[in-house]
Amino acid sequence: MGCAPSIHVSQSGVIYCRDSDESNSPHQTTTISQGTAATLHGLFIKTDAAETIPSVITYQSRHSRNNSYRDRKENSGGHIRIEAETQTSHTSVKVRYSRARLNEPNAVLLVFAKEDSQSDAFWWACDRAGFRCNIARTPESAVECFLDKHHEIIVIDGRHSRYFEPEAVCRLIRATKPSENTVILAVVFPLVSLSLSFKHYLTLFGLQRFVENSSVSACYNELIQIEHGEVRCQFKLRACNSVFTALEHCQEAVEITSEDHIIQYVNPAFERMMGYHKGELIGKELTELPKSDKNRADLLDTINTCIKKGKEWQGIYYARKKSGDSIQQHVKIIPVIGQGGKIRHFVAIKRPHIDNNNQVSQMILSIYYMSITSLCLSIECHSLRHRDRRKDSIDARSLSSRGSDAPSLQNRRYSSVARIHSMTIEAPITKVINIINAAQESSPVTVAEALDRVLEILRTTELYSPQLASKEDDPHTNDLVGGLMSDGLRRLSGNEYVFCKNMSQSQLAIPVTLNDVPPSIAEMLNDEECWEFNILELEAATHKRPLTYLGLKIFTSFGACEFLNCSEATLRSWLQLIEASYHSSNSYHNSTHAADVLHATAYFLRKERVKSSLDQLDEVVALIAATVHDVDHPGRTNSFLCNAGSELAILYNDTAVLESHHAALAFQLTVRDSKSNIFKNIDRNQFRTLRQAIIDMVLATEMTRHFEHVNKFVNSINKPMASINSDCEGQANIRNSPENRLLIKRMLIKCADVANPCRPLELCIEWAGRISEEYFAQDEEKRQGLPVVMPVFDRNTCSVPKSQISFIDYFITDMFDAWDAFASLPGLMEHLSENYKYWKSLDEMKCKSLRPPPPS
Repeated sequence: MGCAPSIHVSQSGVIYCRDSDESNSPHQTTTISQGTAATLHGLFIKTDAAETIPSVITYQSRHSRNNSYRDRKENSGGHIRIEAETQTSHTSVKVRYSRARLNEPNAVLLVFAKEDSQSDAFWWACDRAGFRCNIARTPESAVECFLDKHHEIIVIDGRHSRYFEPEAVCRLIRATKPSENTVILAVVFPLVSLSLSFKHYLTLFGLQRFVENSSVSACYNELIQIEHGEVRCQFKLRACNSVFTALEHCQEAVEITSEDHIIQYVNPAFERMMGYHKGELIGKELTELPKSDKNRADLLDTINTCIKKGKEWQGIYYARKKSGDSIQQHVKIIPVIGQGGKIRHFVAIKRPHIDNNNQVSQMILSIYYMSITSLCLSIECHSLRHRDRRKDSIDARSLSSRGSDAPSLQNRRYSSVARIHSMTIEAPITKVINIINAAQESSPVTVAEALDRVLEILRTTELYSPQLASKEDDPHTNDLVGGLMSDGLRRLSGNEYVFCKNMSQSQLAIPVTLNDVPPSIAEMLNDEECWEFNILELEAATHKRPLTYLGLKIFTSFGACEFLNCSEATLRSWLQLIEASYHSSNSYHNSTHAADVLHATAYFLRKERVKSSLDQLDEVVALIAATVHDVDHPGRTNSFLCNAGSELAILYNDTAVLESHHAALAFQLTVRDSKSNIFKNIDRNQFRTLRQAIIDMVLATEMTRHFEHVNKFVNSINKPMASINSDCEGQANIRNSPENRLLIKRMLIKCADVANPCRPLELCIEWAGRISEEYFAQDEEKRQGLPVVMPVFDRNTCSVPKSQISFIDYFITDMFDAWDAFASLPGLMEHLSENYKYWKSLDEMKCKSLRPPPPS
């Protein structure tokens, strides 16, 4: 057995294995630290017995000196497998060496007249290193193979001159053009003086000498050193031609200077822009060139301070041309770091700044407007209201105003890069703001002013809320929309919040047994799949308990009991429990409204495109969310609860108070009693999935995020599907993505929740009267001295037709247009159009009630 090799790490980070007496021993040894794996030379060494592996492993090489090249080619594919055995008391250890190939491995040509241990060693070293390898036997075949493959390394056997002269091989190869970037290695005998002619060729042709050593590791280390040294250098030199060809033909002006700002290169675009010939510039310091007097006095100092720190600088700079004229340029200066981490060069990329009067500016302005509008609608809203909240951030405006009593827009734009670098949170909206900031640098003043306005808009939190007209224009619209869209938290004159006890909750009724559905009710439920189904008739027939009866029918038709693995009795108890938790005293937010929303949800789920987009879990989630979405609603708005300082408002931090309460109470009621727990038989993971999806749908009914949900649906689903109208598979992929399925479920329950204007006219009128009655109950706000959120809803003065028209205009039309484009709902849209005309006719008659006055 030979001695174990030593392992060394060079300063360049390359690891070397040096074997001792390896060539004279049939065995090879290596030292490996105990553990599961180690990495040497890109080889991954994995052991099957991590704890029992000894620190020294002896392994037998698979190939012998007499292996044929055919066998070697068969075994030199993706891995070298070396099986090592060591006798221990418990285990026989096997080690597998595998290497990761490069995408474009280096090619090596071996020029050996005959096969021997040295050629074998180089062959296996190439295989271990992942290099492609060819073998040539004669100088002529070597040249032919080289011209075909363009090898990076050539190894020539210089030991046996009786077969061929190594000088002749060198001469033939170096006579070819591709060889200028090739490294040639000559194998020589140890301790043997070389002929003068061969020494001459070693010097003349830049050959390297390798003393004969048939160790695979020695050959491998030699190849790796060459690959990390000369080969990579030659590769960079080859790339230089391509790089400079690109520079010569690019349209942007490029100037390269040394670390001392001495010009070393300018491209033809720079010559054309500045009017100089490169011979007039190269070798000169930048300070020798004339400067424009249009720049700020401290601009050069600012630039030098930035780039000397190794940071890029970009901005607007005035340069003086050879003719003496000043030219406004957009300049980007990039420091180039060399060895030792020092700056070796500066690369300046320059292009003319767009003239303010250029017609292109108008085109750019319109493009910016369109792109920003699209981005505003599709990006999650993040609050960036305060610009300089981060510690040590740069105040861009104060920076740009130094030395100037009246900072201009142009001065502020110099510092937009500082604003970009101060934004460290990579939220989508931040990326958009960064892009706009960068775009300002190359924009005319008119465009930059518009982009400043865009930035102001993006830094607000109300990206999705429309800006309404003044109160004098349409008080009904402003009160209704403002009341629904605000969080309701309004301060009193003394800036003191008024606190009172929470609204009293109705007592839960004891569930009654439902043995059989009465025939009259069963007959009504036969029509529940129709959109014109009259929920108010069911309300009367069931004595204000429509949710239980309708829920049993709909949940059964969707197979909810089978999916939840619960009995019909459990479902019945749950429906009774939930319905009992609705306040029958509310004119609108009662169990009839919940049943109406459940009916609309089921109707939408049966539409073909919706059905193909959602699975059964989504369907059950939607049905449960519709059933519980307003449970225990007190008949008051979020605004009232927040202004009154109710316990619920305090509990939920004045944010989505009622919606959070509905979702939380629904789960509390469900899991409290096993008899009504519809989730008791599903596993934990499925319950968590159901719970999160139900909560998300219930919270989606909160109106303050109405426009956000609608616009996301339009931009993520409607528009992409419309763009690939004929591609059914592409449309299915859009609909079925997890993110878009979430948007579909949100849109579904939102439309179901406010579908009253799309119901048949008589139902629409009845629901309008009920919701108005709840809004008229603001007398309590006045009695408690609370701010009246929607003062126009005064029982004595309110115009119900105007409020319905405003609601349809601002909330219903766009949302149902988008939903109709997805789910195809022609009947609903006809009802909506008919109802809108009805309310318009009443308004034109100056009628404030639900129905026209009787003829006189």
